[in-house]
Amino acid sequence: MYEKYWRLKEKPFENTPEPRFIYSSKKHEEALMRIMYAIKEEKGAALLSGEYGSGKTLLSRIIMDELIRNKIYEVALITYPQLTPIQFMQELIYQLEGSNIRNDDKVILLHHLQDRIYKNFKEGKKTVIIIDEAQVIKDEETFEELRLFLNFQLNNKFLLTLILIGQPELINKINNVPQLEQRMSIKFHLNALDKSESKEYIYHRLKVAGRSRAIFTKEAIDLIYDYSQGIPRKINNVCDIALLIGFGQEAKEIDEKILEYVIGDLTKKVNSYAKDV
Repeated sequence: MYEKYWRLKEKPFENTPEPRFIYSSKKHEEALMRIMYAIKEEKGAALLSGEYGSGKTLLSRIIMDELIRNKIYEVALITYPQLTPIQFMQELIYQLEGSNIRNDDKVILLHHLQDRIYKNFKEGKKTVIIIDEAQVIKDEETFEELRLFLNFQLNNKFLLTLILIGQPELINKINNVPQLEQRMSIKFHLNALDKSESKEYIYHRLKVAGRSRAIFTKEAIDLIYDYSQGIPRKINNVCDIALLIGFGQEAKEIDEKILEYVIGDLTKKVNSYAKDV
């Protein structure tokens, strides 16, 4: 809607996991390096945690893209893991071989999954299971099943790599299953961007969207950081609305007055909802 006005080829602040828009802060680069190390070196299991909107899902898609390009990996990506242990195994089998197994016998499902993983190994392929939003797993039994998957191993290597991605509460859930926690060879917590990184993040996304000149003033960017505290998703939200309002006002740039209006509106909605509840 506002792209042509701001001379953009596309919207720069969509909250979708588009790898082209990834801003490689030192934190994101280290997170990616650690997770890829766990996968390539067949470390068994790794944990990536971070605040809501910190860029975890985007990183998971970058990891997926890299693995898919490499033909030696068979990857299952679970994006909504609020499943029973039986449903979980059925979904993994479906993603790894494309077949629907309706059997509800856990032992049979486990054997079926084991056979698939060993088949991949014999064919020179590595099995990777990525679970995004893993903090929504409610059943501790599901975490126990995940631990059992890591028993698929030879004397000197694991036959699959399990990557758990989620919000900070996932850490406590894993700690409640010591046998699983002890298998986590790689752990990394993705913190929010600092003020300088937030500025670079905004410029980067505008550049990818086709804008080489600045749109946001320094004062506006300061307000964006104060509001978002460096959380990319919140930065995207406030910047997107600011571009819309600026377009509506036929502004030449996004200044602090526009940001104060947008932030006030966003904050007012939250406060109003809280009072209604």
